[in-house]
Amino acid sequence: MAAPKDVQAPNPKATVIVAQVFISCLMALLMTGIFTAIPMQFQPGWVGAWMTRWLTAWPIAFVLSLGVGPVSFALSTRVLMVARRG
Repeated sequence: MAAPKDVQAPNPKATVIVAQVFISCLMALLMTGIFTAIPMQFQPGWVGAWMTRWLTAWPIAFVLSLGVGPVSFALSTRVLMVARRG
């Protein structure tokens, strides 16, 4: 489906930040879910513990992703440049 002609493309920097919000949210949700379920073995109360851990982990994951993201892109670029040469 094509975008209407009067709609501007989103700002690339804003797109990266919004993507980092979603990526950090989902990764924190999945990781805290796994690492809460394993020791608690789905006992009563594990969902509450999971949500508490997720709410703690998400902002930390978001801030860290803002720092790690540019490093990861730079490393990826270098790896792909070396792979093309060789």
